[in-house]
Amino acid sequence: MTVQDSGKTALITGASRGIGYGIAEALVARGDRVCITGRNEDALKEAVEKLGADRVIGVAGKAHDEAHQAIAVERTMEAFGRVDFLINNAGTNPVFGPMAELDLNVARKVFETNVISALGFAQQTWKAWQSENGGAIVNIASVAGVSPSPFIGAYGMSKAAMVNLSLQLAHEFAPKVRVNSIAPAVIKTQFAKALYEGREEEAAAAYPLGRLGVPEDIGGAAAFLTSSQSDWITGQTLVVDGGIFLNAGVS
Repeated sequence: MTVQDSGKTALITGASRGIGYGIAEALVARGDRVCITGRNEDALKEAVEKLGADRVIGVAGKAHDEAHQAIAVERTMEAFGRVDFLINNAGTNPVFGPMAELDLNVARKVFETNVISALGFAQQTWKAWQSENGGAIVNIASVAGVSPSPFIGAYGMSKAAMVNLSLQLAHEFAPKVRVNSIAPAVIKTQFAKALYEGREEEAAAAYPLGRLGVPEDIGGAAAFLTSSQSDWITGQTLVVDGGIFLNAGVS
């Protein structure tokens, strides 16, 4: 089936696999043209081929590198002439342990990758297109950013900052640009494997909907938040958690 061109373009960071790739799939399927970024050039090329090289380009680099941010936006503008949607998905979580023993240099790295990079990409897309033409930004946060999550505190802090970044940008970029965040629970990706590998059935049992999330779940949410159906929604955090928060406070 031929997909009708939507006339819109999205830039998705950290999209060679996992949640970012799931979002790219959803936006390509509805007719958007897409630029995806990632650190691994080979993985990025493979993702572009699977998504469709006629509609998708890839720009390799590290999300926190300001030069990479500028190049990614520039390449998107050169290829497609616009950048309507920015989805900040790139992230890292290199540490597991109590906050009392958290290496502060590791904490700085987490914030640099998860938060500062998102702000940098938002600044670039704002200047290149959105300030004059409008659009939408979706920041991928986490349930760890809206509730304590033992042993991944640095990650949770950074995702809480992502939620607040969305609020700040939603206020400052209105009325031209809508800015929202998505807070997923555990999604079955390489990134989150340590949280369920070897015990998926046990982990899924805690969810009222009976399963862990998959990238397509977040793809659908991001497609909604970048569609005309969400034109009156900004500054919000959409929790996509399989109902796990329904168990809060239940012994």
